[in-house]
Parts: sequence; C-alpha cells; structure tokens
Amino acid sequence: MQKVLIADDHVATCLLLSKLLQRTGYETETALSGKGALEGLSRFKADLCICDYRLGDIDGMDMIEKLKTNYPAMPVIMITGYSDTRLAVSAIKAGAFDYITKPIITDEILNAVKRAFSAAGITPVQQKVHAVPPPGAAADADKKDTGYIQGSSIHSKQLHRDIDLIAPTDYSIIIYGESGSGKEAVARMIHEKSARAGKPFVAMDCGAIPKDISAGELFGYEKGALTGAVNAKPGHFEMANGGTLFLDEVANLPYNVQISLLRVVQERMCRRLGGTKDIHLDMRILVASNENLQEAYHAGRFREDLYHRFNEFSVHIHPLRERKADILPLAQYFLEIANAEQGKNVKRLTPRAERMLRNYWWPGNIRELKNVIRRAVLVCHGDVLDSIALPQEMMQQQNQIVVKLKDVIHLAEIDKIKKTLSEVGNNKSRAAKALEIDRKTLYNKMKQLKIN
Repeated sequence: MQKVLIADDHVATCLLLSKLLQRTGYETETALSGKGALEGLSRFKADLCICDYRLGDIDGMDMIEKLKTNYPAMPVIMITGYSDTRLAVSAIKAGAFDYITKPIITDEILNAVKRAFSAAGITPVQQKVHAVPPPGAAADADKKDTGYIQGSSIHSKQLHRDIDLIAPTDYSIIIYGESGSGKEAVARMIHEKSARAGKPFVAMDCGAIPKDISAGELFGYEKGALTGAVNAKPGHFEMANGGTLFLDEVANLPYNVQISLLRVVQERMCRRLGGTKDIHLDMRILVASNENLQEAYHAGRFREDLYHRFNEFSVHIHPLRERKADILPLAQYFLEIANAEQGKNVKRLTPRAERMLRNYWWPGNIRELKNVIRRAVLVCHGDVLDSIALPQEMMQQQNQIVVKLKDVIHLAEIDKIKKTLSEVGNNKSRAAKALEIDRKTLYNKMKQLKIN
C-alpha cells in the first residue's frame, strides 16, 4: 500500500485529504508544520508528500529544498492559494512534481497523486471510490467509471453516438464545450473505449498553466535547462506515451509553443528542453476548447496548420441548460458520490428542490451542479434534500423567474382588455360581458393595470 504524508497547517485540510486518500486505498500520515512533516517522513517512510506552500514555520522553497535533499526520489505535490500561483511555478522549478490551487477539488487531487506515482515508476492503487450510477445511466451499458453518465436528452444521446463511432479509431479530436461541461470526462470516455484503454491518460489544462512554463510542462526538461530546474522532469508527452494526451483549452498555449507542438505532432517525437535525446511517441491526442478554433486561427490566436492537424473529427457538448432532461439524473449521480465522500445517506431530493435544479441556468454547467449537490449534502440534515440546502443565488433566480412571469401575465391582460374595449367601442359593460367578468372587476383591473 502506497504511503502519503500530508502537511498542512489547517487541520480541516489534513482531515479532508487524509479521508479521501484512505478511502481510495492509500495509507496516510498528517503533519501540521514543516518540522512535523520532516519528523513524520523519517518515521513514516512516505512514497509521496502533499505539502502546503505556507506551513508557518518553514517557507515553501526551503521545505522543497529539504524534501528533495533528504528524499530526492519522493514526488512532492504542493498546495497553494490562488494568489500564490507564481510562487507555485517557482516550486515546480525547484523540484516539486505538481501544484494544486485551493479550493481543493477531489478529482484534481486524485489525478495528481496518480500521475505523481506513475512518473516515479510506482504503480498507483486502483481507486476504491465508485459512485452508484443513477437508473438509466450510461453505466448500464458501459461499466467503466469515466465520471460521465449518459442522460436521456437528445443532445446526450447524439454525443454518445459520436463517442462510440470515433473512439475505436486513432483520429485526433477537438472537443468543444463551455467551461464545466465535461470535456475531460468525454475525453476519458473516448480513451476508455479505444484500443489504448489501460494505457496512460494524461490531461493538461493549458489555460491554468502559466505561459512561461507551458513548454516545460509539455515537453519536459533536463536538470539545469531552466532557472531553478534542480532536477530533470518528464513532460506530458512522455507521460502519455502509448496512451492518450488530452490538452484542455489548447488555444491558450503561447504561439511559440504552438509551433513546437506542431512539429511534435507531425514528427511524432519530442525532446526535453535542454536535452539531446529524441523521444519517439505513439499516442492519441485529444484537444478541447470553449471557443471555436477555426475562428481563433482566423483571428490570429491559433495556428491554422495546427488546427487542421487536430480537426480530424470534432464533438460538441451542449451546455446543461439545453439538456434539461439530464439535470436530475446527474444530480442523483452526484448525490451518491457526495454520500460516499461524506459518509451520509441522503436518499432523494424534494419536488421543490428538483424544480429549482431544473429551472436554474447552470452557467458553470456540470461542474457547478456537482459542487452544488456536494455542498447541499454537507449542510443537509436528514435523508431528504430540500431547497433550503441549495445556494441562495438559485432561490434569487427562481424569484426573478416568478416576477418575469407575472410581468408577462400583466402584459397579456393589458393587451386583452385594450383589444376588447376597442372592439366594443370602449363600452365597459359590453367589454366586461365579452371578458366574462363583472363590470366592477373590469374597473378594478383597469385601475390596477393603469388602463385609461
């Protein structure tokens, strides 16, 4: 069983990560300070360290230096606040394997741990956390846990037909979809349904990586090739060799990196920065974007030749607001996941909660729905989730819908009364009779609706 040491000066973060990794099959130890982490490592003999950049007693860079000096083969994943992204870049150059920005997302941590073990030549444990899929979900037809379920909407059915069609081929694919719509999950499904299933699936978010280190992340680098590069590091191409490389928000790559990427795609070989050895590549490349890449190259933000290399086939993920039939099955699916994560037993949603979920616009798509359900389960008391557990903005939108509906009704009433009065020569008695109301009610409505 692989051992992971978690060092963070927040007790809640240590407990969250410890429980998550233990349920996944790892053995964990926690420390609330840098000194405690170093003492724990001498006793615990960890295979991996997850460490907060700011531990209070030891600065992040000093901590990395001590870890890499005493345990040079042990991967280190740094955790940092959003405002510390530049510091995290320095941490990677100093030898950290990866960094995770807070707030912590379960899948992101698990994927980072898995990739760290794979890069170190250690076989990661098979994840034990599996959600129970909702009735009618894609898991009935596809038992592999891809994190994406098939809903009953027309758009979902078409998407899965496209996946079944293209997955067995080795085509490069562009996956279009808004942020949070499930582009990486679709890419994973394509990988799992292909002949490369069982081989590495490596994802890189090109929009989240600072531009000055994106080349090093893609192609890797040798020791000393970059400022602060005290150790060599394999790139995403190397880690994905034999399997599938997924480049999310690929249009965010700097133009000079796009040139190097095109060369690698054409020649199927790459070389680490500062290296002299060519690495032969055999992999499938999937890319994703929330903007039309054809429009991007017309605007000069993306290379046209690179676009044509990737555009052997494209799939489109419609936003959740256009797939109303999928919302409740997805909500139930995430409910089961949240129950497993939090040790709860919330069985169902009330009709009012379901109605609010269906009527909401979901600007953050599936990712937002997952987070909403996770939070709702956390604050829910009992085994039934009511609308009170849902975020305030959802209630505000519901109220806005009601107000707009009333406005529409009022406008319709005004139009109907005015039209009737016009037809009867403004005779109130005849108008009331035609509207099937009494004269007094007509006068009250005309006063209320300000009809002269």
